Amino acid sequence: MNYLKVFSPATVANVSCGFDSLGFAVDTVGDEMTFTKTASKGVKITSITGATLSYNVDENAASAVVQKMLIAAKADFGVELTISKGYSPGSGLGSSAASAAGAAFGTNQLLGNIYSELELVKFAMFGEEVACGSQIADNVAAAIYGGFVLIRSYAPLEIVKLPVPKELRLVAIHPQVEVKTKDAREVLPKQIDLKDAITQWANVGGLISGLYANDYNLISNSLVDIIVEPYRKKLIPYFDDVKNAGLKSGALGAGISGSGPTIFALCKGDASASDVHSAINESYKNTGIDYTLFTSKINNQGIKILESN
Repeated sequence: MNYLKVFSPATVANVSCGFDSLGFAVDTVGDEMTFTKTASKGVKITSITGATLSYNVDENAASAVVQKMLIAAKADFGVELTISKGYSPGSGLGSSAASAAGAAFGTNQLLGNIYSELELVKFAMFGEEVACGSQIADNVAAAIYGGFVLIRSYAPLEIVKLPVPKELRLVAIHPQVEVKTKDAREVLPKQIDLKDAITQWANVGGLISGLYANDYNLISNSLVDIIVEPYRKKLIPYFDDVKNAGLKSGALGAGISGSGPTIFALCKGDASASDVHSAINESYKNTGIDYTLFTSKINNQGIKILESN
């Protein structure tokens, strides 16, 4: 393979109760990236659209991953890279993760598919470190594996792909406000009560059990975050209004996607998702804040090849 174009999906991390350990891939929103083999070694970004990102190959999450993989594989070729961002950085939908994961996947294809999915996550985590200073795995793992994923362990890295009930749908609203990951982490408490930790652990177990059992009631009861959301929601204007509108109109649960400002709701079926979409739109349309709002299936495939030769 000398050329390919891929779709790398947006992702929702944390999923209410699973802070830094749960995530899932989105079907309708993501980045498109192209990879072209070149005779000269090294990496070159030839085009970036949809966002203002660095063309410096050491500073860009995607090119940094490509460069690291080519060196690790002792490749005798280089790569020209284009990035078309389908959504903005800082949205809480894993923007840097889509670039980093897409870069790992695309480069692996040019290398002859020599790395496993777990190894691709490790390379993509390096891209996350370049972008935001931390080697986090929840977003990149969801993009690479598709569906829902659990980061069972970081040392050693262990990722579990979870089943996705077929009627599960996502509604997400992205208010056009900035929430920096650094700020979102700084507002979190340094210690939590044991009883709160027990409640949160039970919710994570309940959510995973609900996914396996196709039990929407159990999923709904488990989509509760009593540790992170109470602190982070203050950074997102009208968060409670959106969440309450979603729940009152039939959402299984709603919460903060990643560090925000995107707010997500999970629903059972297209009709429910349509109702929730309308209710959330109604709750936000007069706030004076610009926003985007979309509905999506859960992307069970992850990154996909659009063109290749």
